Amino acid sequence: MTLGQDTAAGQDRTAAAEQPSGLRARKKQRTRDALLREALERFTAQGYEQTTIDEITDAVEVSQRTFFRYYASKEEVAFAVVEMVESKFVEALRVRPASEGPMEAMRNAVTSAWTSVGETIQSVIPVELYMRTYRMIESTPALLAIHLRRSAGLEEELSQLLADREGLDVDTDPRPRVAVAAFTGVMRVTGQLWGKGQDSSLETLRELSERYLDHLGPALAEDWRTAGPCAGPASSCPVRRTRG
Repeated sequence: MTLGQDTAAGQDRTAAAEQPSGLRARKKQRTRDALLREALERFTAQGYEQTTIDEITDAVEVSQRTFFRYYASKEEVAFAVVEMVESKFVEALRVRPASEGPMEAMRNAVTSAWTSVGETIQSVIPVELYMRTYRMIESTPALLAIHLRRSAGLEEELSQLLADREGLDVDTDPRPRVAVAAFTGVMRVTGQLWGKGQDSSLETLRELSERYLDHLGPALAEDWRTAGPCAGPASSCPVRRTRG
């Protein structure tokens, strides 16, 4: 490096150091969001495995080094928004009142988290792109395997959280894991149905989730053979007869 180049580099570092920390943080966030959006647009348009990091960085006009400053891999960027959504739910469950039972607390956590979830998604990408990303994950074998592994980790975290709420030992009492498995199973089904639908609004996903969660109890406890299907809220379903 020549003396002139060294001086210029020193001036650049000085100028960067003099920038207000808030401005630097906003620039970093814009770069991170731009990389995320470009990656997801390309993943969903041409395929996850067919998209290279070079394509993403070239489109955003940054270096590979910059990409890896924000994301450790393509996998991390593919699940970035999913992870944001999951963390909102976990935090919402963590602050539910102790007076609520486990299933009630999880349902209310989902309901209460929708506003912040919507804001979180729309602060980085359009909801429609989030829906396409969900479809892409479900239809890409490599990502689906990762998704299932991540889901298992999330279920374990939720099981421990419920056990702590109830004063139970998650390793000796099966109820926390059973409750979480049933709950997350419903959420996975509704997510798949939403992903296959034409309406990409979060309100549709919220209504679908609530409707299916309302049928979780009846689906587990009632005699299906002695009554027809019930499409409305659980409270409106007819009383089932017992077997005998």
